[in-house]
Amino acid sequence: MAATTAVSTDAPLKDMDEWDDFLTGRYKEGKSEDDFRQYDEHATPGVAEFYRLNHQHQSFDYVMAKEKEYFGLNKGEKSIWEAAEFLNTLVDDSDPDTDLTQIEHLLQTSEAIRKDGHPRWFVLTGFIHDLGKVLCLWGEPQWGVVGDTFPVGCAYSDQIVFPQYFKANPDFNNPLYQTKYGIYEPNCGLSNVHMSFGHDGYIGEVMKNYMPEESLYMLRYHSFYAAHRHGAYRHLMSDHDVKMFEWVNKFNVYDLYSKGHTKPNLKELKPYYDDLFAEFFPAKIAW
Repeated sequence: MAATTAVSTDAPLKDMDEWDDFLTGRYKEGKSEDDFRQYDEHATPGVAEFYRLNHQHQSFDYVMAKEKEYFGLNKGEKSIWEAAEFLNTLVDDSDPDTDLTQIEHLLQTSEAIRKDGHPRWFVLTGFIHDLGKVLCLWGEPQWGVVGDTFPVGCAYSDQIVFPQYFKANPDFNNPLYQTKYGIYEPNCGLSNVHMSFGHDGYIGEVMKNYMPEESLYMLRYHSFYAAHRHGAYRHLMSDHDVKMFEWVNKFNVYDLYSKGHTKPNLKELKPYYDDLFAEFFPAKIAW
């Protein structure tokens, strides 16, 4: 199955799995602050180029335009399986580094969660959390789909990876956007904060009428590493946000470390997931 040609030419990463590998290395458990800050243009050139583009283009105006374009969920209706199969077209069989499909990646995450005895909604969150990457198949560039997420419309945290690249962002020259609170009020709550655009926020919108609040926090903020790994942006978060981020941290372990060498057996697992999807979703949902 060849990779789709819908992916933008702005593709500094060889494939989407390169992003996952970078995350696993950067946030590996037991590494010190000095260890995981050792990522530069020379050590990880593809990731560095990815972030150069991400930080240059993810402006407040860009985010608002993409929210308007996608948060109306006007890309048609698909079942969860159909969305996952659509996402599978991002996988290139010629890639020598992996023979796992996107569905198998999702199943590795959800099955690890299931094995540990978590609630069914938590298992389901593991399966659906990356489905927002279908944005790539609608022509969005990698830098507009994956990557560490961050608030726009206020000052950038130095805990965001490659913060030096924000100097090329037009918001860098907007005095209001470079203040601590920017356009926001102290402790206004993340529901009032616009995050950089990507698969997290998009899948959160897709699922907002179906999944419990704990799941929606996991979906919306699993790439907000500056906050849930480094404690940045607490001045914008409400007490409720801080409490809910305990769930984001529980999920993050499975997001980063669930990859294994054993391929999930889709045929054996499908009846369980058919039942799980039917419990939470109608036959098709809007995307």
